[in-house]
Amino acid sequence: MKQKHLLLLGFLLAYCFSSVFVINAEDPYLFFTWTVTYGTRSPLGVPQQVILINGQFPGPPIEGVTNNNIVVNVINKLDEPFLITWNGIKQRKMSWQDGVLGTNCPIQPKSSWTYHFQLKDQIGTYAYFASTSMHRASGAFGALNVNQRSVIFVPYPKPDADFTLLVSDWYKMGHKELQRRLDSSRALPPPDGLLINGASKGLVFTGQHGKIYRFRISNVGISTSINFRIQGHMMTLVEVEGSHTLQEVYESLDIHVGQSVTVLVTLKAPVKDYFIVASTRFTKPILTTTGILSYQGSKIRPSHPLPIGPTYHIHWSMKQARTIRLNLTANAARPNPQGSFHYGTIPINRTFVLANGRAMINGKLRYTVNRVSYVNPATPLKLADWFNIPGVFNFKTIMNIPTPGPSILGTSVFDVALHEYVEFVFQNNEGSIQSWHLDGTSAYVVGYGSGTWNMAKRRGYNLVDAVSRHTFQVYPMSWTSILVSLDNKGMWNLRSQIWSRRYLGQELYVRVWNNEKSLYTESEPPVNVLFCGKAKHPRLI
Repeated sequence: MKQKHLLLLGFLLAYCFSSVFVINAEDPYLFFTWTVTYGTRSPLGVPQQVILINGQFPGPPIEGVTNNNIVVNVINKLDEPFLITWNGIKQRKMSWQDGVLGTNCPIQPKSSWTYHFQLKDQIGTYAYFASTSMHRASGAFGALNVNQRSVIFVPYPKPDADFTLLVSDWYKMGHKELQRRLDSSRALPPPDGLLINGASKGLVFTGQHGKIYRFRISNVGISTSINFRIQGHMMTLVEVEGSHTLQEVYESLDIHVGQSVTVLVTLKAPVKDYFIVASTRFTKPILTTTGILSYQGSKIRPSHPLPIGPTYHIHWSMKQARTIRLNLTANAARPNPQGSFHYGTIPINRTFVLANGRAMINGKLRYTVNRVSYVNPATPLKLADWFNIPGVFNFKTIMNIPTPGPSILGTSVFDVALHEYVEFVFQNNEGSIQSWHLDGTSAYVVGYGSGTWNMAKRRGYNLVDAVSRHTFQVYPMSWTSILVSLDNKGMWNLRSQIWSRRYLGQELYVRVWNNEKSLYTESEPPVNVLFCGKAKHPRLI
């Protein structure tokens, strides 16, 4: 008996020590050095200046695995300050790495800065892009894919290969010309074309008959919703921005600015080539671009006509959006089912109703949220907050709901307690579609509707299996409602993904805070943190 007890004790000690080792062991690191330069390319057949990363347009992809540590040294060889943001990566406890002007001083020309962040508890299809000025309109974007760890079950057949497609609208004007146009109070015209992976036509994706392929598709444009489809093939939706979805089958999918989806396509049609089609939504004229899905061994070129997609059809798009639902029994990055968080049963602590608008302020075109057009202070909000620097921002600039009155310039920040459960309602009283993104988290998209939102609309919310995502479309003259547990301490950007609107003020920040200074809730500033504005390096004070 004594030997059995000793043996049991030995097993327990071994288990404890092995557990400690696993907990303390660091996750793998991926290292990148990216040099950002100007270059010349002809995406629409006309030579123009674009922004390259390591000479590539689009930029190099990041292929990671859940919990990988990503280290990216960005060398800025442009003639302007520059930052990259990682669209949809939650930056757990680390808004220092978010790469927007509210959290980071920009990387000055002829200098560099190193990002270090973790793909903590995330899977899915994402993208990165420049967050400064209008740089995103000239390139500086790329794919960021996060694969499951080998020990985590994937709730769909293992694909034989992946194809990543970055779809973007594109202007023949460069970012500086677009910026001058906006600065002179002229709204941007419609884009000149659409690109897939930086090309307007001719890209070929080759697969074998009978195989299953995973298509990772992101809309990295600056203004235009797109519809995506593949001639002669159905698409099974399996993931949206980190959430596994019910596996509905679609002929075509709307993907709005800043959004990402993952679909499975089985190659079971006759062996030949087929058109891959992306076309604009809610625009006149309709722009279209194509690629080619080529079966291995095919000797038959793709044939016209192209598969027909929706054009304006707002109701069609809204109806499709409601079919995208969470797979409650599937896991995501962690083994627990996605449905184990019963978001629909949690009392709402606060409601913010955010109305986008357009105004002339001091004789200049601006875009607003609740009548306030955001202005970036010289000192990043996060630095001001951490180091208690006065005079940078306050919590009285913007109201929680739309109110009557003139539009103003200001630095809008909402103050929210850590773990508050919040309802955001995006109210769009304009005739164009909007797209909104919230950094640092994902939110349940519980409702879409026409007209003006009021509390009675909650009766129609999906409180069971709404998809959780980071970017939310708001249809013309309509509203979209999201529910979110703000459990990630930091300073988080809530912005329009329509980049001209964001450039001219349609954004704000959400400060998620408690008075506990602990590494369990928020990391210290990184050792290489940049200082600017009123924020001075401690050694220089």
